[in-house]
Amino acid sequence: MIKFSKWSNRAVAALAHDLVMAALSFPLSLFLRVGSSFTTYAPDLLWRWDAVFVAVAALVFVATGFYRHLWRYVSLSDLVALLRVASLVVILFFVLVFVINRSQDLPRSLIGINWLVLLALLGGPRFVYRSIRDRGVGRLFERESRSAIPVLLIGAREGAAAFIADMSRDRDHLYRIVGIVSDQSQQVGGRIVGAPVLGLIEDMPRVVAALDREGKRPQRLIIAERGFNGAEVGRLLDMAENLTIPLARLPRLTEFQDTADGSEKIAPVAIEDLLGRSQAVLDRPSMRALIAGRRVMITGAGGTIGSELARQIAAFAPSRIALLDNGEYALYVIDKEIATRFAALPRTSVIADVRDRARIDEIFAAERPELVFHAAAMKHVSIVEQNPLEGVLTNVFGTRHVGEACRAHGVAVMVMISTDKAVNPASVMGATKRLAECICQALDLTESGRPLGTRFVTVRFGNVLGSTGSVVPLFQRQLAAGGPLTVTHPEVSRFFMTVREAVELVLQAAILGAADPSVRGRLFVLDMGEAIKIVDLARQMIRLAGRKPDQDVKIEFIGLRDGEKLEEELFHSSEPLVPTAAPGIRLAAPRTMDYAMLAHSLEELHEQARTRQLDRVFALLSTLVPEFQQHETAMPRSAPAIQAR
Repeated sequence: MIKFSKWSNRAVAALAHDLVMAALSFPLSLFLRVGSSFTTYAPDLLWRWDAVFVAVAALVFVATGFYRHLWRYVSLSDLVALLRVASLVVILFFVLVFVINRSQDLPRSLIGINWLVLLALLGGPRFVYRSIRDRGVGRLFERESRSAIPVLLIGAREGAAAFIADMSRDRDHLYRIVGIVSDQSQQVGGRIVGAPVLGLIEDMPRVVAALDREGKRPQRLIIAERGFNGAEVGRLLDMAENLTIPLARLPRLTEFQDTADGSEKIAPVAIEDLLGRSQAVLDRPSMRALIAGRRVMITGAGGTIGSELARQIAAFAPSRIALLDNGEYALYVIDKEIATRFAALPRTSVIADVRDRARIDEIFAAERPELVFHAAAMKHVSIVEQNPLEGVLTNVFGTRHVGEACRAHGVAVMVMISTDKAVNPASVMGATKRLAECICQALDLTESGRPLGTRFVTVRFGNVLGSTGSVVPLFQRQLAAGGPLTVTHPEVSRFFMTVREAVELVLQAAILGAADPSVRGRLFVLDMGEAIKIVDLARQMIRLAGRKPDQDVKIEFIGLRDGEKLEEELFHSSEPLVPTAAPGIRLAAPRTMDYAMLAHSLEELHEQARTRQLDRVFALLSTLVPEFQQHETAMPRSAPAIQAR
């Protein structure tokens, strides 16, 4: 960003220019009005009124700060400011003339002419300067660079216009726009910032063929708008594949970077583009109100969800943040990132295991958190199937220890991250997460009877793209090795969303849960959209890598593992879903338990898990989570797990 003080050399020069233009505008306007009679006006009269006009202009220019507008970035907003300033100068001047001598010396029609001349003299040099700076004098007359990559834009709205304008300003632009295809028939035949709209999106093969005949075949297809859903992006990918032209997209706002060669002005189409999820409208002021100035703790802070929680929460200016994890390296990475991005934020990084109740109590007593986000858990189905007792101790009793510590130390809100695998669980991981939900539900209802009791908010959602150990990184590694991509079953499907969106909605759910006592004991369920077949995801990733599925890269089906289901569910059939005030978040009301009764069973479960009584642990799990069917633990498998999250 270019900055300068109020009276820098740049500002003084701009103000001097504007005053000179104002001084010229008055006699020029009078000449245009009276023509040859201009010589009949006494010079001292002209100079006197011109001096008054310049004085009024100086007052307006300084008062409005008009001289501070950067000429290099003159835009529509500057034109509006120019209209306002010119109008103020002319109106104030002629009001003053009328007050002094009722405008006896000057023709009253001069007001309109003076306004137009002042606009031209103030605005003309600015827009000429911007044109020269953007393209250079020589480039105003030169032909389009033939070395630039020819591209065809998809979409003819604001995104396309901004990209074309950006290319026209770039002296060494990397791309040459040969045309646009639109989804609006009324735009066909028109032009967007000089680029022709050649047809509809479905006409793209015909448009490319016509450009090819003219020697203008595009080498890139660029999606210029963000409004396309996943199915539409998939269709565009099919068309691009048939045309053998790479498909790219304009970067999101969070991805823009300044580069010397313009190489970052487009980005590859990513898996999240194929999800096509519309962005929920988020209540960011309420998020800030919930977090700002409060002490926050995040368990599992080194994981995918925990680390993203840390990033987003730190941006809302808590008074202090405590990052807790039992993995040293993962904790080190997020600690260094927060230290770099939010250097002024007080923080502490704590190595701890949520299974250690005494250690958790000690940390809570030291940190005194007001908000706790509990993301620590064992999340991978196949690993927990092979280590069921560890899953019980971590997911069930880690949650209980954190929840009890929240009650004991006066935490205002605890948010627990749950999973769709808790619904009708077929795995130990799912059953333990459902039991963790039950603990938080029961604690929430129990705390409702206490003044200022802790609010327990449980948020359930599906898989997040790109998380550690998930299917996307696995497929990426397998692609890099040349394949094959391993999928458990042709019909297996999962819900997906990006980690950023998931955490944003978790924070939104925390606001709803903290503010509304009527939702105590219920679960917040994120709207995950439509489930995606894993085999379709594999094929899309192969195509995005520029290869052909089943030809260049094979897909191999390896069979479902123990604990895996063909389809996941976000809510039980007995959980009636209720919409909330926040788009993308719904409420479910699964069965609840009395915490005193639940605590008795939990004590027995803890003792059996601690003493490694596996059969008894499975029996108790099946009793506490009736949907879970007891089964033998799986033997270790050699194939890698592809469970997301």
